[in-house]
Amino acid sequence: MALEFPKIDPIAFSFDVLDHHFEIHWYALAYVSGFILGWQLALYLTRLYKDSLRPNREDIDEFMTWAIIGVLLGGRLGYVLFYNLPIYIEQPLEALKVWHGGMSFHGGALGVIIALIAFSTLKKISLLRLSDIAVSVVPLGLFFGRIANFINGELYGRVTDASLGMVFPRGGELPRHPSQLYEAAFEGLLLFIILFGLMHVQKIRNCSGMIAGLFLLLYGLFRFVIEFFREPDVQLGFIFEQVTMGQILCIPMMLSGLAIMLWAKRCNHLKK
Repeated sequence: MALEFPKIDPIAFSFDVLDHHFEIHWYALAYVSGFILGWQLALYLTRLYKDSLRPNREDIDEFMTWAIIGVLLGGRLGYVLFYNLPIYIEQPLEALKVWHGGMSFHGGALGVIIALIAFSTLKKISLLRLSDIAVSVVPLGLFFGRIANFINGELYGRVTDASLGMVFPRGGELPRHPSQLYEAAFEGLLLFIILFGLMHVQKIRNCSGMIAGLFLLLYGLFRFVIEFFREPDVQLGFIFEQVTMGQILCIPMMLSGLAIMLWAKRCNHLKK
């Protein structure tokens, strides 16, 4: 027996101003909530370091603008390049219509990485330490985003006969894996607990880059596994056999994470 899909209105609330009707969607609120909560928790994490170490609270306040731009531009550009390039080559102006949907996590991650490198270079602060703080709070934004995907009934899983199967409004008549909830649980909540908790372990925190590398490794691993339950993007399907574009993009992510962790461990060892 399939679980019943909770019919939650994707529009959180609406209002009229001067004969104009405005709608605020849960998806937009998920982004806003992720940025605000992540910002406040990042400010808290700066207190775990010595007062003389940067980034400090002022650095985090300033970096937030860079991070938001990196997520939005990178996420959109990543979706255009990785998931729907032929369509946007034919209709380039469609790439600007972000209200039609279409964001890529891997593209957003690349955008934030570029923002981290540029900001840390400009401000002459530790790139790895700033990255450790940033990735420790990112999973909360992922959690809110996947919950919003579930509310929208999008990015659902593959057809299943398991007891967790759910019939999605746009997914046909057969029950499917609620893969958005799997991602919210593993890529969001569990990953946040692990990284945020490890930031409180001084030995690990002082090994700059270890948390950032672990984020890349664990997110890539969780996403790679959950992709086996998630329905591939309709315009791409499987790239080959049962492998999806999401899984392909996770491979360099995991390898990069492992390399950063090994490098961070070596550098920390040399300091002793």
